[in-house]
Amino acid sequence: MLTIKRVATVLSNYQDDAYEKQEGGCGRNCLGKCCLPKSTLPLYAFKKDQEDSGEHGVMESSKEQPQLSFLNLLLGQWEDRMRRGLFRYDVKNCKTKIIPGEYGFIAQLNEGRHLKKRPTEFRIDQVLQPFDDSKFNFTKVGQEEVLFRFEQSNDCKSHFLDTALVTAEPNNSPNVIAINVSPIEYGHVLLIPHVLHCLPQRIDHGSFLLAIHLAKEAADPFFRVGYNSLGAFATINHLHFQAYYLEMKFPIEKAPTRRAFADEGLQDREVIVSQLLHYPVRGLVFEGGKSVQDLSDVVASSCIRLQNNNIPFNVLISDCGKRVFLLPQCYAEKQALREVSQELLDTQVNPAVWEISGHIVLKRRKDYDDASEAYVWRLLAEVSISEERFREVKVYIMEAAGLQEITKLKENKIDHAEEKLHQKEDSICRQPANQAEQHIPHDCMVLH
Repeated sequence: MLTIKRVATVLSNYQDDAYEKQEGGCGRNCLGKCCLPKSTLPLYAFKKDQEDSGEHGVMESSKEQPQLSFLNLLLGQWEDRMRRGLFRYDVKNCKTKIIPGEYGFIAQLNEGRHLKKRPTEFRIDQVLQPFDDSKFNFTKVGQEEVLFRFEQSNDCKSHFLDTALVTAEPNNSPNVIAINVSPIEYGHVLLIPHVLHCLPQRIDHGSFLLAIHLAKEAADPFFRVGYNSLGAFATINHLHFQAYYLEMKFPIEKAPTRRAFADEGLQDREVIVSQLLHYPVRGLVFEGGKSVQDLSDVVASSCIRLQNNNIPFNVLISDCGKRVFLLPQCYAEKQALREVSQELLDTQVNPAVWEISGHIVLKRRKDYDDASEAYVWRLLAEVSISEERFREVKVYIMEAAGLQEITKLKENKIDHAEEKLHQKEDSICRQPANQAEQHIPHDCMVLH
């Protein structure tokens, strides 16, 4: 059994090791079965897919207010929780800078994120582990940390209700969006699918599609959604995704790619799978598809195949759900085997989805002041799996999605097609949504 010791990130104010379940209800107005049924929570209902529509994230309000954007609503609710004092620190006071160099890695100094926390031992050699109700999970979160429920609408319009009853039906387990009380960036939230079902941290088709819809509904390329598997620095074994707003392009989003698989197998879906080039972490990029469902199904099938083969991975959902990065990694395994240098370990960076994407959260001022592109490259190079192991991953992906590996004879045609693809401006997502700007304070970041 392989384990590492690390400081668990506090995602909720109720994340207390001493918490004990109470039979008669906890009396805390939590998200558990003792309190959530028959409670009222705000509800955002996103509209059913209309692939030819560009009006994602525009809703009708229950109080006949002017139309609002989804991202505007989310950031406004997030700021409300900030005013209520629910966060452990003010992330707007954290310094951020672009590290000089070719890639433009982003460094943040966040000295409060792991303050006064003791290291905890985590098992990192099992990607799939059963849900354990005795440990902290999101049913123990207080409802004041929830922004709203996130469900699919019954029609082709998005709706927002200030209050909506959570019924006590056995199969009714709401999806909720809650704050991360230890935010990395502005608007940092958690998407918790079917919270009452107590799903372990593993990808399934329905939940991944929900995460794609979250990115799509935001309709802004600077709002990204991320996922960490167990063994890839997820610390809570209760299914959740993370998301936040950062008005900078991530280095991974700028990295060149090359088509990894031939069209055979995905002709009907039009999903393109490429691999990253000239980036310190090996990974695959999924994009295109005739529908949101097509892209989501291919990525979810690939993730399921990796987790069933015990391969830790991270996922970044980018470009309003139009691009998805799948990033197998081995840093925690190397750490457990004592194969990571002490210099890197001393920085206490846990390279999960945001760090791999190029947003490096540093806990010590010295590391922030000395941060260089060479340091980030060394760190992320340790995260990346070997070329041999990456070939094995691609075989799993081919099996999961019914793909064929690319041949040399097709490379010239593919290169030309890729160039046209990446030049195409086909989405509202290429520019940030204007509605969100009124909620983004100018002092959100300090750039040097």
